[in-house]
Amino acid sequence: MAGLVIKPRSRIFHGHDWVYASEVLKAFGDPQDGEVVSLKDGRDRLLGSAIYNKQSQIVARRFSRQRQDLDLDFFVRRIRQAAEYRERRGVRPDLCRVVWSESDGLPGVIVDRYGPWLVLQTLTKAMDVRKNLLVEALVAVFAGSGIRGIVESNEGGSRKAEGLELVSGVLWGEKPEPLELVIGGNRFEIDAGAGHKTGFYLDQINNYEKVSAYASGKRVLDCFSNQGGFALACAQAGAREVLAVEVSGEMVNKIEANARRNELTVRAIEANVFDFLHSQTRNNEVYDLIILDPPSFAKGKGKVDDARRGYKEIHLRALQLLAPDGLLATFSCSHHLTTGLLNEVVVEASTDARRSVREIATFSQGLDHPILPHIPETSYLHGSLLEAMRGR
Repeated sequence: MAGLVIKPRSRIFHGHDWVYASEVLKAFGDPQDGEVVSLKDGRDRLLGSAIYNKQSQIVARRFSRQRQDLDLDFFVRRIRQAAEYRERRGVRPDLCRVVWSESDGLPGVIVDRYGPWLVLQTLTKAMDVRKNLLVEALVAVFAGSGIRGIVESNEGGSRKAEGLELVSGVLWGEKPEPLELVIGGNRFEIDAGAGHKTGFYLDQINNYEKVSAYASGKRVLDCFSNQGGFALACAQAGAREVLAVEVSGEMVNKIEANARRNELTVRAIEANVFDFLHSQTRNNEVYDLIILDPPSFAKGKGKVDDARRGYKEIHLRALQLLAPDGLLATFSCSHHLTTGLLNEVVVEASTDARRSVREIATFSQGLDHPILPHIPETSYLHGSLLEAMRGR
């Protein structure tokens, strides 16, 4: 087996599973992109098996601490372990992330389930060239649970970093049809494999209920609403008024359709959230509960400064719109913008807005998106519920 010798003091010696190009002392055996390689230290001791791609900044991703190939038995075993973990933790089986990359020992593999449909993403070259094996393993594990089709949704920008083409389509079984699923008591029409992510924001499902618990009787503003998950949950919880803002006209139509489907009153507006918030402050509008759930502003480490400016702007405007004792639920879905950095943004924005806030709750991703402490990048969804302090 070809492999890499890793420099001393590299992150893999501190528990991480990634190897960057700058951490490689030398290669041996002529490793090829997409191959399994062995990782060794300077004393020829095995550190584990990894997938390799010199085109990526992360040239190797360890998937086992032993010598291991990527064969069908391995994929079946890892996928079954992922399914068993979610069952133990009480994750809803027909609507969840079934496999999540490094968190389930399959770097670059994402599998989401929407009823009878599985949506597969292969974001690393080694996993992409073994796509057929992955599909065979998924059928072996889930065939008895009523799946009707497996589709790929490989159109994300992260594939470009691995030198992979953007593709989508049916891999096994039937082409997905739009289906209706009940989420938090509300019915949503979902197109598996279409739209943002793989069809829905699965990582936020538990947070819809947590935030909406504070919505009764309130005037609610849901920014970056997507399909209206927070907006509909708040309307169902008895909000006095709910306004959803989304830049995509297609998503605005979905919000309105979902509201009608559930006989709820939600007003949806197609607008750029930055411009909308600015206009609302000029008009002296006031809201009791504001939700900020933007897409990732920091796709890479080099974008953090730009992301901070964007986050500060929307937080400043939101705080200016909050009623006395008003609530702000804010989220970041980029691991580059950590909880600490998000808190710094909140402090800067509240200082400029001349308002003090207290934190009354925190939010994270669902249990179907497991967090591994030794891989900080697996913790990416951070959120807080803040209360504006009266008279401060």
